[in-house]
Amino acid sequence: MTGFSRRSFVAASAGASATAAFAQKTEQSDRDYWIAVLKRITDPVLAAASRRKLKASMPVEAPHGNAADRSQYTHLEALGRLLAGISPWLESGDDTQRYADLARQSIASAADPSSPDYMNFNRGTQPVVDAAFLALAILRAPTELWEKLDSAAKPQLLEALRATRVIRPSFSNWLLFSATIEALLCHVGEQWDPMRVDYAIRQHEEWYKGDGLYGDGPQFHWDYYNSFVIQPMLLAVIETVAKKSKAWDSFYPAIVTRAKRYAGIQERLIAPDASFPAVGRSLAYRFGAFHLLATMAFRRQLPDSVSPAQVRAALTAVIHRMIEAPGTFDEHGWLTVGFCGHQPSVAETYISTGSLYLCSAALLPLGLPAADPFWSGAPQPWTSRKIWSGQTVAIDHAI
Repeated sequence: MTGFSRRSFVAASAGASATAAFAQKTEQSDRDYWIAVLKRITDPVLAAASRRKLKASMPVEAPHGNAADRSQYTHLEALGRLLAGISPWLESGDDTQRYADLARQSIASAADPSSPDYMNFNRGTQPVVDAAFLALAILRAPTELWEKLDSAAKPQLLEALRATRVIRPSFSNWLLFSATIEALLCHVGEQWDPMRVDYAIRQHEEWYKGDGLYGDGPQFHWDYYNSFVIQPMLLAVIETVAKKSKAWDSFYPAIVTRAKRYAGIQERLIAPDASFPAVGRSLAYRFGAFHLLATMAFRRQLPDSVSPAQVRAALTAVIHRMIEAPGTFDEHGWLTVGFCGHQPSVAETYISTGSLYLCSAALLPLGLPAADPFWSGAPQPWTSRKIWSGQTVAIDHAI
């Protein structure tokens, strides 16, 4: 199987060029391209972190002039967010041993008080966010990132995760950060706090707005936080704790149904030219905006009207358009702040270099084997390409 052209999506006349590019084949498969992208994003982080030199090596781009402040948090951001996206690939064992070794060495370094890269898990409020992404990574790769973790590193990591309990999460999606950490403690057989889990699940049920979307707290925010955080973490939390308690089983069917609906909406948001609406906060996370769509593809739980092959085509096009935009990486291979290229103006005050590695969340389907229909299916146009070219598409409807 071959992928479509990687060259056209950054052209100014994106609509016409993308149409031509879709039909043009190359010798590189989509899966090969995704792995190349994964390694391009991953290499600087894990190469430095595994040698305990992340703090010495990683630049801290903070467009609001607050690099000193963000330096307290940016390194855990980079590690936790990166691993949350690449962990299914690490767990797959598909020629991933070198990267799995580097990931474990990086985790050990981050949790070791004697390491020059010992990371901040409890000062300020930000650490609960990225400790949760690290916990999510381990839940997604329990063999490679927990069972094979050095015996000395395990208690240090658990102590670091428990240290986040001093942080009171805001009344928003942040409740799920505390819940995800507790879910990991539950998974590994440590004492965990069911109340933090219960509070997060029940509040998000109360904040559900309809048709697959939750509020971020009591109010609805038109952004990508349903995908960045809310729905992927809800799924991970409730499925993990269900193995120890049936207390939340009644919530599970609706959570999955809503996630399927939102995945379908996300697929339709990808335009024929591989652009998508630049709406809301945290646009510097780039194609991490499709964390939920990638999650449902990885779980093989896409809506019936959306085929795995069309999701692969859509995400490949989006990833290519954004990753190949000039200025996306600096001269040393680190991600720069931007949405499509280097655009410091899109950054909120909480954005710095480490934040950007949430883009890896779109790469979750690399955890599927090459023979899976996601990778092996013949390329198919995604919904907006079909409908804007006059093809027949399924009627969209709410739940």
